[in-house]
Formats: sequence, structure tokens, C-alpha cells
Amino acid sequence: MEEIAAFGFSTAGRIRFGRSVAGEAVTAARGYGRQVLLLRGGSVAWVDELARDLAAAGCEVTQLRSSGEPSVEDVRAAVAAGRGADVVLGVGGGAVIDLAKAAAALIPSDCDVMEHLEVVGAGKPLQADPLPMIAIPTTAGTGAEVTKNAVIAVAQAARKVSLRDDRMLPRLALVDPALTDGAPRGVTLGSGLDALVQVIEPYLSSKANPLSDALCRASIPQGIAALKCLAEGEDQAARDALAYVSLSGGLALANAGLGAVHGLAGVIGGRFAAPHGLICGRLLGPVLAANADVLGVSARFTEVQRWLSDGFDLPEDGTFKALTAMLDDWGLDRLNRWIPEDADLTETAREAAASSSMRANPCVLETETLEACIRAAM
Repeated sequence: MEEIAAFGFSTAGRIRFGRSVAGEAVTAARGYGRQVLLLRGGSVAWVDELARDLAAAGCEVTQLRSSGEPSVEDVRAAVAAGRGADVVLGVGGGAVIDLAKAAAALIPSDCDVMEHLEVVGAGKPLQADPLPMIAIPTTAGTGAEVTKNAVIAVAQAARKVSLRDDRMLPRLALVDPALTDGAPRGVTLGSGLDALVQVIEPYLSSKANPLSDALCRASIPQGIAALKCLAEGEDQAARDALAYVSLSGGLALANAGLGAVHGLAGVIGGRFAAPHGLICGRLLGPVLAANADVLGVSARFTEVQRWLSDGFDLPEDGTFKALTAMLDDWGLDRLNRWIPEDADLTETAREAAASSSMRANPCVLETETLEACIRAAM
């Protein structure tokens, strides 16, 4: 019998999944106190109802709207708005939830966010335990509701980097697929591709463990089927499945890491402001092909290739490269919409090679190979 190596597994204090679980937010928040900082996106009308219900339950609610990737300035504003809060709620896509996690982490501290950021900041540990934080995703993509980091855009460095601490895991994750119903097709497919990448990369990761493997093996085919269905039209069962895949990806990546797709995506997103999910979707095929070329025959890559081929009706020979044409057929933009022809892709690839996500890639990819992956996505 094969020996099981030692491993650890961390996640949110509690996870609730299913249609209608978002209705538990008021009672949960009220259990932490009366002062509520509510960070929200702008696209889901239910948040207005949530704010009214919180007030009716005796809470004093400070609301802050956010759009796009949170910046250093956004974090500072959220921390200032949340002084005195008992609990932080993040309701929105991954960017909003990341902002809420960052605010909850830094409100009890006297330090600026730059003191704690990886790579471009001082990388210091948090001074104090974060405030209780409740995460309610309204997109199926990032799995941010069960991860221990917040991705922050640092304009002066043209990078997106993480604020990271094991204590940043939310106290409660309420994953209600109904909040994703009716999302625009482009948002659905972009965020859904991110969800799919986030169960593929941890499965291929050098840090994979038995629990992350179990989540990913079940979720990769499920995510492929859900994406194929939603590319053709609205479907409630596919929404539910994709929300579960997104949750599984967050659980897996928080414990097994990611890989070259996300290593590249963090730098490309910071430099060129392309949508994160679309970057990941466009890079998936080129990066899988590059890894396979270096590793040669691999049981796990063969599994992933078969799942993609069967699920998306792609040719068995050249499946990874065929993903590019499939995304074209779906009408999704290539990255040359954001990356100019004269961009320094060598430097972009060099920065990506030094990213934290790259450490879990199953093999070392040279700068030239990473640059070729970017060009293949353009």
C-alpha cells in the first residue's frame, strides 16, 4: 500500500452551500455584534435587502461599494470606513471578498497595507487577529470565500500581489448559487474558466495532497460540463455545479497551491488590466501544453487531457491547443485586446517566474516558454 505523506488542510471556519443559505447572513452577522462593515459589488440587488434586514435586526451598517480589483487605496479606504466594526461582510465577486478579507485583517492593526504585502511590500505578519469576516460570493469563479489571502493591485509596481495570513480565512462562507443566476454570459464564462483552472492547477501541483486531489478529481469533469452547458444558455443545475466547483477550487488552491497560469495571470492583470478569469482561461491551454512538453508522459496530465477532450468534445490529439479555438468559438476575447504588440513580454514572463503561484507548478518553465504561452493567448 502506498504511504500517505503528512499534510495539513485549512479552510473557512464554517461553510454553508445551497440555494437560500444567503438568508442566514443576518443572524450570523448579528452574532458578532451590532457594528457591521458591508463591502459589496454593484450588480446584485439582493444586497439592498440584506442591508435593510441587518438594520431591522438592530445593526448599524456602513456600506462601501467596490468594483474591479481592489487597489492599495481601496484597502485603505475600507479600513478607515470600518474602524469600530464588529464584523465585516463581503458580498460580491472575488475582488470584493478579497477587499473584505483585507479590511477585516487590517482594521485591528495600526499598520498600513504596504507593511504586509508580499513581493512589493514588507511582508510582515499581521499585528493582531482579524475581525470576524463573512464571505458571500455572487459569482462562481475565484473561491475567495475559503482562501487565506487577498489579491491587491499595486499601481506603482504594476503588479497584483497578496496580503496573506492563515488567520484571514473567513469565519463563515455562505455559497448560494442563486446569487449567480442570470449573470451575463461573458462574466459567467470568464469567472467559470477561473474556477476550472483552480481545480486543474492544484491537481497538477507539486504540493497536491489526498484531500485536494479528491476535491479536484470530482470537480474537474463537473466544471467542464457546467461551462459547456452555460456557454449554450442559462441553466440552474449548471449554476449550482459551477458554484460548487468554484468552492472546491478555493479549498484546493488554499492547500495545494496553483501554477504557471496564475503566476502569469497576476503579472498580466497588474500590467495590462485584463480580466483575471479571461486571462486564466486563455492561458490554460498553452500552459498545459508547455508543462506536458517538459514532463513527458504523466498520468495526471493524461487524466486532465481526457477530461477536457471528452467534456468539451475536443480532439484527443492536441487537446490542450484545441482549447484556444474553442474559446474563439465561444466569442471570448484574446489577450491582444489588452496587451499591445510592443509590450515587453520577456520582462512580464520574468516577473511571473518569481511569483508565489509558480512555486507549485509541476515543473520549471523557462522564461522563453512562459513568454511563448502569453503569445499563444494573444
